[in-house]
Parts: sequence; C-alpha cells; structure tokens
Amino acid sequence: MSGAPERAPAPLEGGALALISLALALGTFMQVLDTTIANVSIPTIAGDLGVSANQGTWVITSFAVSNGIAVPLTGWLMRRYGAVRTFVASVLLFTLASFLCGMAWNLSSLIFFRILQGAASGPMIPGSQALLIAIFPPAKRGTALAIWSMTTLVAPICGPILGGYISDNFHWAWIFLINVPVGLLCAAVCWRGLKSRETQTQKIPIDSIGLALLVVWVGALQIMLDTGKDADWFASTEIVVLALVSAIGCIAWVIWEVTEKHPIVDLSLFTNRNFTIGVFASSLAYAIFFGNVVILPLWLQQHLGYTATWAGLVAAPSGVVAVVLSPLAARVMSRLDARWTASFSFLAFAVSYFMRAGLTADATFLDFVMPLLVQGVAMSFFFVALLTIALNGVDPQRIPLASGLNNFIRITAGSFSASLTTTLWDRREALHQSRLAEASSIYDPTMQNALASLHALGVPDAQALAMLARNMQGQAYLLASLDYFWLSGWLVLLLIGTVWFAHRSLSGGHVAGGGD
Repeated sequence: MSGAPERAPAPLEGGALALISLALALGTFMQVLDTTIANVSIPTIAGDLGVSANQGTWVITSFAVSNGIAVPLTGWLMRRYGAVRTFVASVLLFTLASFLCGMAWNLSSLIFFRILQGAASGPMIPGSQALLIAIFPPAKRGTALAIWSMTTLVAPICGPILGGYISDNFHWAWIFLINVPVGLLCAAVCWRGLKSRETQTQKIPIDSIGLALLVVWVGALQIMLDTGKDADWFASTEIVVLALVSAIGCIAWVIWEVTEKHPIVDLSLFTNRNFTIGVFASSLAYAIFFGNVVILPLWLQQHLGYTATWAGLVAAPSGVVAVVLSPLAARVMSRLDARWTASFSFLAFAVSYFMRAGLTADATFLDFVMPLLVQGVAMSFFFVALLTIALNGVDPQRIPLASGLNNFIRITAGSFSASLTTTLWDRREALHQSRLAEASSIYDPTMQNALASLHALGVPDAQALAMLARNMQGQAYLLASLDYFWLSGWLVLLLIGTVWFAHRSLSGGHVAGGGD
C-alpha cells in the first residue's frame, strides 16, 4: 500500500473542471473513433496494400479483439500504478501505436500495429469514465456521465464520416495519424491537471492465468465469428475447433476468476442486481446499435451507389442531435429515476429502427437521415441512464473495476455483433434472392418487358440478364436490411422490461432498495 487511507480530493470547479473534462472526453473520443473509422476505408486500404477486402477486415478485428482483452486489465493497472498514470500512459502508447499504423508498409505490419493500438487503448474508456466521475461532485454525476456518453456514442458516427472523407480525398494513413496531435494534447492536459490527484496504489499480483484464459477464449470466439461465414461455419473443422476452444476456455476462465484471490476480472460485481441489469441491457442495446452502424454504410455504398463520404454524412445529423441534447439529459438524470430515461431511450431507438424498416430502394438522402435524427435523441440519454443504473450501489473504490468490466462486456458485444450482423445480413439476402428467383422466369411478362426495354436501348442479351440479376440482388439486400431493422426494433422494445427489474437509481449515487 502506498500509505494510509486519505480523504478523496475535492471535486474540481470552473475552468479547471471544463478543461480536464474536455481532455478526458477527447481521450474517449479517440479510442471509440478508431473502432469505426477504418470501416469505410477497408476497400481503399486493401487495394493500396494489394490484398482482398476480406483480408482487410482484419484491420478492424485485430483492434477490437486486443482492445476487448485489454479493458479488464484497467482495474489491476489502476490499483497498481494509479488511475492518472494508467490513463495518461495509455493515451501516450495509443498515440505512438496510431503513428506506427500510419507508417505501416504492408497488411501484416498494419495488423500488428493495430493489435498494439487496441491493447494500449484498453484503459482509456474506463479510465476516462472513472476520472470524470471523480472530478465532479456526487450530485452532478449525471453531468459527468453525459459528457462521457456523448463522446462514446458520437464517435462511432464520426468515424465513418472522417474515414470516408480521408479515404476519398487523402491517403488512408491519415485516419490513424490524426490521432497523434490530439493524443499528445490530451495526455499533457490530463497529466498537468490530475497528477496531484493520483489515486493510492497497491502492490498486488497480476492474475496471469486468468489473463491467459481470457486471451484464449475471446480471441478464439472473435476469429470464429470473423472467419465462419467464409468457412461455411460448422461444416468447417477449424470453426468447430475454435468454438470448442472458446467454450471450454470461457468456462475455465469463469471458474478460475471466481476462485482467484486477485482476479483480473471481479465477477463478484454481478451479485449487485443493478450492475447486472445495467450491464446486460447496455451491452445488448449497444450490440444492436453497433450492428446497425456497420450495416447501413455497407448497404449505402455497395448497393445504393453512395460514396464513402456520403455514406458517413447520412449519420452526421444524429451526432449533432446527441451533442445538443446531452446537457438536457444530464439535468433530467439528476431529478428522474434512470429507469424512466432508459425506457425512453430504448423506445426512441425502436422508433428509429422501425422508421428504417419502411425504407425503399429509391429512398432519398433525407429519408435515411430522418430515422437517424430520432436515434440521436435516443443516444443522448442511453449511456447516462444505463451507467447510472449499473454504477449506483457500487462502492466508490470499485468503480474502476466496475467500469472496466462493464466496458469489456459492451465492447466485446459490439465486436461480436459486427461479425454476426454481416453474416445474418448475407444469409437473409441469399434467402430473399432465392425466393425472388423462384418467383421470376424468362417467360414472365414482367421479365420479358424489362428485357425488351433493355434491348431497345441496345443492350445485348447477356448484359441485360446481368443487369437484371444485379437489380434482383439489390432488392434482396433491401429486404435483408429491412428484416434486420425490424428485428432491431423489437429487441430494443423487449429491453424496456429488463431495466424495471433494477432498483430505483438516481445520478447522485443513491439506489433505493439497496444494492443487492
């Protein structure tokens, strides 16, 4: 132990509070931005490095897996080295890894540097969350969570916009290099403003076996999800082996963690009802949200003719709405039970998804934007409400552990969702295309009229049939997208019921009914 227990430093005020909050928010923004900024740039990166687009997706997966595995280390690192040192070191290492990603000379080097970038950024989200809560007065915890949630949910939307614009107008390396000046500024401001508020440290052993088991089962599961579609899933021996390794590794990891004296992940937090319900609801809702973040740009670019930049711009108004409404969410959360605001957020998400389920192939830019404006309303309340539910009743000393575990599950759920969503989307497209093919025939009058129209334009038979096949594929992907939007809406509506099993929660830190 670094010394006798001391009184916690007084909350910051005025300009110092605003400056440090902005710096911590920038740290969160950078990390979350890098989970999506490469999504729309994969074709460009793959083409420049001379690899296929499927190989290029490892640029996304390598970051997600290493980041998910590193997040649970946050609690141990903060107890061992202090919250401020851990966060600042994480930002600096992330900045260095970002620079190396921009300097990558082939796919292997880029993937290696992305693994380093993901691992280095593990403590950034839970660290910024814990430090924000520490520098705000307890009665204004809702404001702290609003700042944190605003950056966490806006960044995935800004990622495709920035990634698309950079890919269309500059070299793809700049999607990583833009982190360098921001990271240096964030680290400098946070160290200067928070080094005198360092938390106490404690020399505790690291749970190396628990960490190794975590790496094995999360890594195996992510690789299985990413490669399963191309390998025909469980028809492949490799996929079966990965599934068994993941399942056995997960069971062994849980058993080890609940019996280990100093676990890498403190699973005893799940004995708190609010924490369990908050983590479950936020992770599932985030998985649905992230799946939609992945699907919409793909649909727009691959089948509706949008450029990477315009596909990103579709989501821009949603981020603006979230930014504008987040301060209102903070004020509401200080007076209203978080279960009500969580329910409102889920309802708004559902309305957004159901609006998308009514889109057509000839939908305009505005038709795509309107549902995302409603999503922006949902985003402004989402994290504030669910984090308030999850963290209320958790001892202040355990908030970094709780934050790390919450973010580990949420990030992992989002990563898994990205893989599962694209698989589901392609499966539904294949189903709809086969049904459309069964319903059409060369002798069908509609088909004959379409061929006649193309022939009149001078299009030969082979090319005309290819054009009609592409049109059929576009219709199939339209129907597959609508299926996913409907499913998203109903799943989010079901989540409304789950939050009412939690105790009444207010942002000031009180949980009515206890913390069991």
